[in-house]
Amino acid sequence: MATIHFALAIRPTEIRAGKRNHRISIAVFDRKRSTFISGAATSPGSPPPVTGTPEIELEFIGPKPGNDGSYPIERASVKSGEKLLRNIMSDNKIELYATYGKVMNCGGGGSCGTCIVEIMDGKDLLNERTDTELRYLKKKPDSWRLACQTIVGNKENSGKVVVQRIPQWKK
Repeated sequence: MATIHFALAIRPTEIRAGKRNHRISIAVFDRKRSTFISGAATSPGSPPPVTGTPEIELEFIGPKPGNDGSYPIERASVKSGEKLLRNIMSDNKIELYATYGKVMNCGGGGSCGTCIVEIMDGKDLLNERTDTELRYLKKKPDSWRLACQTIVGNKENSGKVVVQRIPQWKK
């Protein structure tokens, strides 16, 4: 008769929303070979583990209403925490600059202040204002950001951000 030995280890790996997720490891040994089995489990009542990379959905509201009086909306989706708002807009061919900014922008270096946007919703999904933004936007509303300084997401969160393009044109 063969004897099989095994070991079981359960370790908490992270705490999310007050619930613990656990990593379970089982090693099974016999004289000829050993097998290692690994898996994850969550405490009862905890949300299912997030699979894949979290994504942020973005809506960009145009600066001026169309002929029907409604503002045009463009959409994009990105992985959380991987891109600056300016790069997302550029990659998706979404207009960022007013006329002056098209000619006189700094290319994303944070030294001109021409890439101003207003965050209408989802401010909590963005990084805090940088020192550059504090300098350029000190007399502007808290909802205004520089697109070249704004990181969308933090690699863990997901949700929706609504951005007003060229907010200085609103009247």
